[in-house]
Amino acid sequence: MADTPDITFERLAADILDEMWQRHPDTATVLGLHEHDAELPDGSAAGLAAESAWLARRAADLAGIDTAGLSAQNRVDAAILATELASMRFQLDELREHEWNPAEANPGMALYTLLARDYAPAADRLASFAGRLAAVPAALAANRDLLAGKPLSRIHLELAVGQFEGTVDLLRGELDAALADAPGARPAIDAVRPAALEALQEHIAWLKERLAAGDAGEEQFRDPRIGADLFARKLSLTLNAESDAAAILARAEADLERVTAEIGQAAADYEGVDLPASAADRSALVRGVLNRLAEAAPDSDTILEVARTALLGQFAFVREHDLVTVYDDPYEVVAMPEINRGVAVAYCDPPGPLETAEVQTILAISPTPDDWTAERVDSFFREYNLHMVHNLMVHEAMPGHLLQLQHSQRFQAPTTVRAAMWSGSFVEGWAVYAEEAMVRHGYPGYGNPAGVRMQQLKMQLRMIINTILDGRVHGHGMTEDEAMTLMMERGFQEEGEAAGKWRRALLSSAQLSTYYVGYTEVADLVRDLRAAHPDWPEKRVHDMVLAHGSPAVRYLRELLEV
Repeated sequence: MADTPDITFERLAADILDEMWQRHPDTATVLGLHEHDAELPDGSAAGLAAESAWLARRAADLAGIDTAGLSAQNRVDAAILATELASMRFQLDELREHEWNPAEANPGMALYTLLARDYAPAADRLASFAGRLAAVPAALAANRDLLAGKPLSRIHLELAVGQFEGTVDLLRGELDAALADAPGARPAIDAVRPAALEALQEHIAWLKERLAAGDAGEEQFRDPRIGADLFARKLSLTLNAESDAAAILARAEADLERVTAEIGQAAADYEGVDLPASAADRSALVRGVLNRLAEAAPDSDTILEVARTALLGQFAFVREHDLVTVYDDPYEVVAMPEINRGVAVAYCDPPGPLETAEVQTILAISPTPDDWTAERVDSFFREYNLHMVHNLMVHEAMPGHLLQLQHSQRFQAPTTVRAAMWSGSFVEGWAVYAEEAMVRHGYPGYGNPAGVRMQQLKMQLRMIINTILDGRVHGHGMTEDEAMTLMMERGFQEEGEAAGKWRRALLSSAQLSTYYVGYTEVADLVRDLRAAHPDWPEKRVHDMVLAHGSPAVRYLRELLEV
């Protein structure tokens, strides 16, 4: 009897994924697959060429599947897998970021994940750590060969130096702490750690030489902007959305005007005054309210405890208002490790979606670096004041990423495609939608619902401006002065926050747009789902949105038939 289209697809998908994890063992570890924990990916020129050929071959195999004959779940997963293969081919063959972004070669996260997750006894994880550590010298030598003679991005060079130095710290601090719990693993680590540390120091010195050579005019730096054509292609693959780059930018610029009007009215309501007639007076009113709210600020000694306390209150609020099903899976709030600092302020690091062991979600908050001036620290905590921290924890945790990804973990499809390849725009879009939903229900935050509302609208402005930055920096040549003016004047951002976001816009491309595009798609989906099922309570609507893993919203619409 011949195989059905579903069986044929499921077998092919399993084969493709197995081969993918062999090529990307670091990604497999993050996902919760541990067969290749002792290995690093082959980032050499030969390894990348082999991967390019493999991607082309497997994309052709997948294109041969009759998707019309698949079940709805498999049809969605086939589309997700095809997009992922296309995205990987684009990154490798067209964008070629591995040739100008030296931070991509840092083994730090591949090593850190083995220490951070208690998915197996420490001795077993440290044995894998030793295997990866042994591979570091050859991997870094291959990367230098790959990058030799090629113009590098200056800002990515700076990031790489800092993050590679963080990896050196990891091999001393965190690694020694782990060895204290598993002393039997020390001989294997001691056999390879000196060579790995020497290789890392050699690589850092080489990166600094490239940086100095560029600053001296002896080498040419590459512009980190990827250009309009590459940006449009990457954005389409990253978002997997209906709209193109031009339409997304146009909607964002229109929404900037709408949310500017909303925050102006919210500020007038906060002060109990009439909305001023002139734009300048409205802006001054908003800035005055935000400045007063910013006076309630945490510091480096209290920020983690503030975040933990906020999260406990959010659990209670979501349950009390019956917004969405809440689970009690384990989590912890920690200081962000050094190797991850330099781009984002906070992140949610959930268990691998394919992990079978019970491990906690890590909610990481980036403290201020020790070398920051007092003025810069003050600016940072004015931006991330107590009201903003509450809004931030809604986004990162409850009912944002933490809860959404717990729902996602509970979904089971015929293949593991959707679990392994979630949509960043859906994940971020839900988190932004969660901020809005909490404010709509009167979430008090730091004892001041109107203050949370102001911060949520400020975050909406930031999200919209991020999308404008993303498109205009990479596709339209936006200057630093133009970006800083937009963020500080229209977005009411502190100078330090704006400077950090300008840096992030150069370091990344397409990622900053995921929040806004995902939010608009999720909000539109919730609206349409409510219209289609007016008898459903809000909790059921939200649970249905979260019931199919984390696919792009276009696929959720297909599955929910809205």
